[in-house]
This record gives sequence, structure tokens and C-alpha cells, in this order.
Amino acid sequence: MMNCKKALTEHNGDFDKTVESLRLKGMATADKKASRNTNEGIIYAYIHTGSKLGILVEVNCETDFVARRSEFINLAKNIAMQIASNLEIQVVSISDISDEIKDQASKFESAKEDLQNKPEEIRDKIVQGRVEKSLKKQVLLEQEYIRDPNITVNEYIKQVVGVLGENIRIRRFTRYLLGETEE
Repeated sequence: MMNCKKALTEHNGDFDKTVESLRLKGMATADKKASRNTNEGIIYAYIHTGSKLGILVEVNCETDFVARRSEFINLAKNIAMQIASNLEIQVVSISDISDEIKDQASKFESAKEDLQNKPEEIRDKIVQGRVEKSLKKQVLLEQEYIRDPNITVNEYIKQVVGVLGENIRIRRFTRYLLGETEE
């Protein structure tokens, strides 16, 4: 409360500038806390309307006190809804994508006909850009947040870290789709 009052005073009562300032401070705080251990948290179960899609997501924090807070539980719910909203999401972060999948995507993009007449150095840059773009579609943290498309899921998590004052990490998730068969 005092931080809000101080920020309002610093920005001469301009609400929009104050909100942006507090948001940036929260993200800076989140970056500082990113290396801290997250051994507590919750596993949140989300069943989408119609009961044909279910999500289990493990969201970790530093203490069980924060794990019980409504803001943290709301974060877990929103993350589960984000996963449910996009079936392309396969992994939490870009580092979770295997080298094999990256190589397959690169070979696929390299074989496209529209690149055949391009110089090799330009072709490599185009392929790299296309591969990154296609892989980001599979990454939860890189998605536009469904409740605010101006930020990514990662930025949303950093905002919550700023509010709660602890490091938060999405550890893993599982999606259950009724009638889905294993390939």
C-alpha cells in the first residue's frame, strides 16, 4: 500500500505512469529472485467446460505460505486455462524442446521451395527465424497471455512474483483430451 502511495506521489498522481512504474519494479524484483529454490507449491487441476479437456499443472514457489495465497492459486488457474486454450503448447520453456525436434524443424524449413533461390547466408537467417517462430508456438512461457495479449505468460508470472515477493516457476503440465490416442 505504501509503495503504491509513494509511486503515485513520484508520478504526480498520474495513474497510468504509476501502474507502469510498479509493473517494471515488479519485473525487476522477479529477475532478482529467479535463482532462488522453488520447492513448495501446488498441483492445480483444471477441467474445461464440457469435461472433455483437463489440465494438471505444477506451479512451484518458495514457501507453503505463498502457495496457499489466493493470488498464487489464481495464477495456477490462469496458467492451466492458458494451456487449455492452445493445443499447440507442448513444453514450459524453450530449453525443454529437444535438439532432435529443433533439427527436424530446421530440415523442414530448409526444404521449402521459396528459399531455394536465396543466397546461403540469407537462407540460413530466414530458416533460423522460421524455426524460432514455429518452436515458440509450442512454448508456454512465450505465448501471449490470454487475459492480456500485450504481455507474455512469462511477463504475467513476473508480475505475480512482484506481488507475492517469491520466485515462482511452472515446473510441468499434462493435458488430457477425451478420446485422444497416443501416436
